Amino acid sequence: MIPFLDLKSINLQHKEALKQAFERVLESGWYIGGKEVDSFEKAFGDYCGVAYCTGVANGLEALTLIFRAYKELGVMQEEDEVIVPANTYIASILAISENNLVPVLVEPDIQTYNIDPAKIEEKITSKTKAIMAVHLYGQCADMEAIHMIAQKFNLKVIEDGAQAHGALFKGKRVGSLGDVAGFSFYPGKNLGALGDGGAVTTDDAQLFEVISTLKNYGSAQKYYNRYKGMNSRLDTLQAALLSVKLPFLDAQNQRRREIAVYYQKHIKNEKVLLPTVVYEPLSHVWHVYVVRVKDREDFIDYMKNLEIGVMVHYPLAPHQQEAYSEFSALSLPITEKIHREVVSLPISPVMTDEQVQKVVSCVNLYG
Repeated sequence: MIPFLDLKSINLQHKEALKQAFERVLESGWYIGGKEVDSFEKAFGDYCGVAYCTGVANGLEALTLIFRAYKELGVMQEEDEVIVPANTYIASILAISENNLVPVLVEPDIQTYNIDPAKIEEKITSKTKAIMAVHLYGQCADMEAIHMIAQKFNLKVIEDGAQAHGALFKGKRVGSLGDVAGFSFYPGKNLGALGDGGAVTTDDAQLFEVISTLKNYGSAQKYYNRYKGMNSRLDTLQAALLSVKLPFLDAQNQRRREIAVYYQKHIKNEKVLLPTVVYEPLSHVWHVYVVRVKDREDFIDYMKNLEIGVMVHYPLAPHQQEAYSEFSALSLPITEKIHREVVSLPISPVMTDEQVQKVVSCVNLYG
């Protein structure tokens, strides 16, 4: 059996260091905040190339807090609009609507699956305040084109970096490519915790201060509350565990690239459409390796019968979800086509060459 993602093996590589981190936290007697969180925030901020990083409870709340902070700062107000890719994971959109802002869905580029900059400008109105750039599947969005539009219309650029830890766009890392970025450390991410976690990165000192306060009950000083905040703190233990794994992120991303390159070179089946890399190789960290197959269910059954784990990211577009019934009348043919056809093949830093070769062989025999 080749699992889609062998999280156990990924984490067992660091078993002794993770145990030491756990013991360090246990023996410290400090379980919320403290040195472990401070250390990880500093390390991850430095890694992304920004001045400020604050840990939060999960990726959705990282994005939600960004919009909430912009509202507190008067940059946005209820019913303002945010441009967002129509085919993103629903968390990107939930963060917008949770703040009583209006998600404006824009079709992706069928080649990259990221938002199509050529389709953004026509969606901009007097109420538009931001563009959310989602680096879907691990590949950077076209940040150059997005920034040109943002500058023209005086819009904020918010990165959803949940699937792209470590990716580079023209020498700069995800997390430093916009005004602010939200990350998830869900266990299956390229940098994954052993539970939930997230972070916000930015060079904006004022925004950082507001988010850091909002996430802690709206309190910058204990028992004194500036805002009607929430509890969304990165757990001390998860921060310690993430600090163990962060130094290995680049090497693990490189292994993902090696597997992706092998897939790109050796999968030769006209029924299986391979992904496209449009920028320099380091712009993609291959959170998932997504192909498109017209008869997806047949392909999934075929692979499962061969004991190869595959997944679908994602089976139903956000505008077709019951939760967003207000968008059900929208016609988004590119988004709908992507969601009908995408299938993710196994890719992880612990896959062996033999496993990779078997995946290729099986895919090539499909049909």
